[in-house]
Amino acid sequence: MRINKPTIRVRDIMKTAFVTIDRTATISDALLTMKREKTAVLVVKPRDEDDEYGILTAGDIARLVMALDRAPERVNVYEIMTKPVISIPPQMDIRYCARLFARYDLIRAPVIENRKVIGMVSPAGLVLDGLCALALDKELPEN
Repeated sequence: MRINKPTIRVRDIMKTAFVTIDRTATISDALLTMKREKTAVLVVKPRDEDDEYGILTAGDIARLVMALDRAPERVNVYEIMTKPVISIPPQMDIRYCARLFARYDLIRAPVIENRKVIGMVSPAGLVLDGLCALALDKELPEN
C-alpha cells in the first residue's frame, strides 16, 4: 500500500539568492564577483528579450581558461559560458527535478518563471531540504 506523501515543489526548496553577470564581462571580472559573493556559479544575463540565460561555473573557468593557460583578463564570459541553460519551472516536483539533474549531470540550475530567474536549485538543496522533508514528513525551512 502506497502512502501519499506531500508534493514538494522546486519553489519550496530553491535558494532565492543568486548572482548575475553580463556576458561581455571578462573572466577576471567573473572571478572577482565569485570571490566577493562567495559563489561558484553566476547566471549570465540575456542580451535582450529574444536571448536566453546562460550560466558560468568555476569548473568552466578551470577547464576552459586555467587548464588551457588562457589569460582571464582577455577572455569574455560569453566565450565559455553554457547557453542556453537547462532551467527548472518553480512548480516542478522535486523528484522530477532530481531526475533532470541526474540525467544531465547538472550542478546548479536556475528556476525561471515568466522568462525571469527567480532562484537557483542544486542537488544539495534537493536532498537536504526536499528529500529530508519528504523522508521525515516535516515542514520545510524558510530560504
